[in-house]
Amino acid sequence: MNKNRSNTLFITEVAVFTALAYLLDYVGNILSFKIWPQGGSISIAMVPVFLMAYRWGVKGGVLTGFLLGLLQFILGYSQIYTLIQGIIDYFIAFTVVGFAGIFAAQIKNALNNQNKGKWMTYVVLGAFLGSVLRYLCHVVSGIVFFGEYAPKGQPVAVYSLLYNGTYMLPSFIISAIIIILVISALPKRLFK
Repeated sequence: MNKNRSNTLFITEVAVFTALAYLLDYVGNILSFKIWPQGGSISIAMVPVFLMAYRWGVKGGVLTGFLLGLLQFILGYSQIYTLIQGIIDYFIAFTVVGFAGIFAAQIKNALNNQNKGKWMTYVVLGAFLGSVLRYLCHVVSGIVFFGEYAPKGQPVAVYSLLYNGTYMLPSFIISAIIIILVISALPKRLFK
């Protein structure tokens, strides 16, 4: 594939997967029934970011995550209380999900060698890394900007860890399962 065609394919996939991630997050927010009053929802919006990270590496994942955060930020379907909090909870939090692409080479190699256990392990490791990095962004934001919501007598850090963990852990688990199912169903040539 020539360089221009490859660049066009990359840009097109980033745009499509960013839009898909935004729609999945939008649906996730609607279905969460506002359980989390200061923001957050169980969502599979990270799935398209992970897929781009595994297909194109860190570059694809980070760009898709950044654009997802940008869409959430500018389209108004986000809970932004201060500019810095918005940057941490949207731009940075979703951008770092793309670091799952660190495992892209190992996943591609295992897929090409038809080593199902190995690629599945790396997919879960990548999803875990991206989810933990996003979780840490939300925890920091919770400590700095949402400490007033902590129950009386509970340390703000504990509150933020628990609050953000209640939606991030299920999001990670569900996303990891979906990614494994999607990659299992895809033609393996897409990851060469």
